[in-house]
Amino acid sequence: MTNVLAMEQVSYKRNLKTILQGVDLTLATGKIVGLLGENGAGKTTLMRLITGSAKGQGSIAVCGDTAMVQHKRHVSFTEQLRGFSANTKVERVVNFYRTVYPDFDGQRFEELVTFLQIDTTLKLSALSKGMKEKVIIALTLARQTQLYLLDEPFSGIDSISRKKIISSILKWKPTDATMVISDHYVSEIAPILDEVVIVKDQTIYAHKLSDEIREDYGIGIEAYYESLYEGGVSHD
Repeated sequence: MTNVLAMEQVSYKRNLKTILQGVDLTLATGKIVGLLGENGAGKTTLMRLITGSAKGQGSIAVCGDTAMVQHKRHVSFTEQLRGFSANTKVERVVNFYRTVYPDFDGQRFEELVTFLQIDTTLKLSALSKGMKEKVIIALTLARQTQLYLLDEPFSGIDSISRKKIISSILKWKPTDATMVISDHYVSEIAPILDEVVIVKDQTIYAHKLSDEIREDYGIGIEAYYESLYEGGVSHD
């Protein structure tokens, strides 16, 4: 089995403050991974380091490429729509993605638009927080890449829609691609997770198979995650 991601001794500081240090993380292809941790633990920073939009110390290889300039070719990241003005229509954002990313699959995007009930004729300013997140999810999953990074993708989406999207993730993820989901709705994403990576104390505090957690500790993923932060179980 090949690895889609290999991070060795990765560290990152911002304004002289250490955000992450000594990060070692290897992810195999074809997995769905939960990236868990408290607010401010460094989950978003970790994703930005993987894409190359943040520069740290250490080695990061995506699909074997260590050159940061190549990472965006392999990674689809739920970046926010900050680069576009409020008056920009969704369809114009889509055209931008078509132009910039050769791997953007127009047919897949249209399927996602139908599934998520997105009106692409609307301006970004007319979208609710939840609808903006649906647009971001559609744009991210429409790319045909090896690694998908979903950073808090469901925070503004209503409960019914959120559960519907989560249950359909397997449909949208290519078989040989890996998907990393950072989310606070741990109990809702737990059923689809193959592995769990927990960020704590400025590093990767634990990396476990989901089945291993259930078998070794006799508890669910959410309980395991919470117990690590409360000091209830060992991460060894």
